[in-house]
Amino acid sequence: MSGHSKWATTKHKKAVIDAKRGKLFAKLIKNIEVAARTGGADVEGNPTLFDAIQKAKKSSVPNKNIDSAVKRGAGLEAGGADYETIMYEGYGPNGVAVLIECLTDNRNRAASDVRVAMTRNGGSMADPGSVSYLFHRKGVVIVPKGELAEDDVLGAVLDAGAEEVNDLGESFEVLSEATDLVAVRTALQEAGIDYDSADANFVPTMQVELDEEGARKIFKLIDALEDSDDVQNVFGNFDVSDDVMEKIDA
Repeated sequence: MSGHSKWATTKHKKAVIDAKRGKLFAKLIKNIEVAARTGGADVEGNPTLFDAIQKAKKSSVPNKNIDSAVKRGAGLEAGGADYETIMYEGYGPNGVAVLIECLTDNRNRAASDVRVAMTRNGGSMADPGSVSYLFHRKGVVIVPKGELAEDDVLGAVLDAGAEEVNDLGESFEVLSEATDLVAVRTALQEAGIDYDSADANFVPTMQVELDEEGARKIFKLIDALEDSDDVQNVFGNFDVSDDVMEKIDA
């Protein structure tokens, strides 16, 4: 995931300050609403809600928006929508496998948005199951580096079920089984280590190495997909080297 994760973390930083801030806020709010509806408004007893709130706070979503989303989701305040999760599968340029996770209250709109973004940006839709087998669901925690060494992070999370710690440049990526995500995140908190996000993500089992042109094409496709309000996450099985990332960032 190195190239993808590195790109995703860079993009996340930019997203907080650029014109897509409103869109990012809306997606984070939607996550909170769904987590509260599924597991209740008690943060202590609902780890998914805890993580959704933490992520929103890290992205500077105002507390009043967060509180309202929790109340709407838990049915304590009117106005909550009935969201469902839908997963679309497809291929991007250079044969990159793509999983598109939607959270929507309108299946037809979500399907249309995804199809249009794919076909306009060199992608194609695939049948259910034809792409998802190339991914595993994993717990992914992103830890900002600061003064930390890799061994500090590894020492904190090893007994909690972490499988590996990857260096992404400005941050570390901690991978575990999705079922161990809460344990890993809790171990970091107990060790006094701050983290940017804790999510259950789809991590590819094999990767397609992309050159600069290929990377630009896949990033353009992912940007187009994420432009849809219904698309929450896009996962791809591509890898981009540090050299190529530097050229694109420049």
